[in-house]
Amino acid sequence: MSNPPLQRNNDEIARIRAIADSGQDVPVLMLNLNLYTEAAGFPDGALYRDYMAVLERFLPAVGARILWRQPVLGQATGVQPLHEVLAAWYPSHRAFLDLPTAPGAAENYRLRQLAVKSAVIHRLAGDRYPFAPVEQRQGE
Repeated sequence: MSNPPLQRNNDEIARIRAIADSGQDVPVLMLNLNLYTEAAGFPDGALYRDYMAVLERFLPAVGARILWRQPVLGQATGVQPLHEVLAAWYPSHRAFLDLPTAPGAAENYRLRQLAVKSAVIHRLAGDRYPFAPVEQRQGE
């Protein structure tokens, strides 16, 4: 049984597209708050490991990469069950928008559909410390 598609925020996608088309596009960090399916077997299951392996090979197709990922140990306030927080850095907003057509996208999205039960992705500045790879930091 597959999961429903992850819910997109069309207003935010429009903002990302406007930045990408502005001629003043900048790096961006996408902070992913992920809850995995039982089938994924987080953190040691084969489906989870396969999804992470494909994601780590897929993101460089648009110049992006995973900076870090950490399991969630608990939640002091609120009610949002999570398994993992993952920080993915993109060299531009355009790169993020290009993901669906990048080489490897079909396999990445197939595995995501099987492995990710829910995700919330927050957009953060990707051109400042500590949210940019060292070689991409501006203004240090």
